[in-house]
Amino acid sequence: MSRIATTKLSSKGQVVIPEEIRERLGLKPGAQFVVLGERDTVILKTISAPAMEQFDDLVAKSHRAAKEAGLRRADVTAAVKKVRSKA
Repeated sequence: MSRIATTKLSSKGQVVIPEEIRERLGLKPGAQFVVLGERDTVILKTISAPAMEQFDDLVAKSHRAAKEAGLRRADVTAAVKKVRSKA
């Protein structure tokens, strides 16, 4: 199985990911990517939601950091309200 394939950029800026690569990576319609470009290199990195365990760990770390910083729930609510009012 080859890891290299070629494709073209359409007039609308679209790129088709070859079927073999889509299948090998398990890419489905609607998959999202981060696109990085530097000189003559373009990198597509899939974006995937974290597993619930990872998400739970992230929430717990956020709560600890907020507590250590002395933030209260009311502070967060006020900050969100302030940012939303500017939008």
